[in-house]
Amino acid sequence: MHRFYIRPLCNLHTSNIPKLTNPQLLPRSSRTYTATMASTKKAGTHPPYELLYWPDIPGRGEFIRLAFEARGVSYKDTANESEHGIDEVLSLLKREPPGDDGNPPVFAPPALRIPGEGKDGNALILYQTPAILAYLGDKLGLAGADEAEKVWVLSHTLTALDLNNEAHDTHHPVAISEYYESQREEALKKAKEFRENRIPKFSAFFERVLKGNEKSGQGKYLVGDSLTYADTTVWHVLSGLEYAFPKEMEARKKDYPMLFGVFYDTVKETKGIKEYLGSERRMPFSSGVFRRYPELDRQ
Repeated sequence: MHRFYIRPLCNLHTSNIPKLTNPQLLPRSSRTYTATMASTKKAGTHPPYELLYWPDIPGRGEFIRLAFEARGVSYKDTANESEHGIDEVLSLLKREPPGDDGNPPVFAPPALRIPGEGKDGNALILYQTPAILAYLGDKLGLAGADEAEKVWVLSHTLTALDLNNEAHDTHHPVAISEYYESQREEALKKAKEFRENRIPKFSAFFERVLKGNEKSGQGKYLVGDSLTYADTTVWHVLSGLEYAFPKEMEARKKDYPMLFGVFYDTVKETKGIKEYLGSERRMPFSSGVFRRYPELDRQ
């Protein structure tokens, strides 16, 4: 069981990777709460997972949080744990090879540290969202029932993460290191193309996947007959799109009834996820991948 600290929403720099000198990144005073486990058995049979990601935003770290929450498995969200938690994230990015623990450098958060699971009994440090999810999928029972399903789960996850990245590029189509206001005209064009072509393309694909798996998944799951990390990943991207483009998504929902009906509601109501979404652990969308600029939405 870990102690978590939740802070009020802060405005990060518009880059997806925050500038280290930005004073707004410094964690602020906060209230604390305890994340309870689904069972003490689960807490005792898993290592003390440590998520290393930027504070105060869901971002790409949310895909990993959802996997833990879906299984009621304890994890430490380091940058949201204390006022100095961000230092752990920053120090990870400054690591110079060769490290004493045998891990390679980390390019960018999110990263996952698992004590005792690396070489020679050292901590294992993983980075890249899909790599972390693939690792956790086996450990948490979210990877599918056999080798074929594991590959399909990963494939659908990578596709959803492509959509996630394209959504980010609607508000930063030119340079992620520049502010939105400096590329607003380009963003208007990018968002229009994204809304009119990319959202329906991805939505239609996932609708087809659900229909293809309807015999096993009954429209509830993308692969097999139970929840996988592909489901939680696709769900979170759809949730982000609803935040960033509420008018567009409302207009599109009727075209993909299985995706936005049975599937979306099933994942949202899944034990563990439902409790998480209603708790203070779930951080609101703000200045991360999904941002709400009314002018980029359907007019």
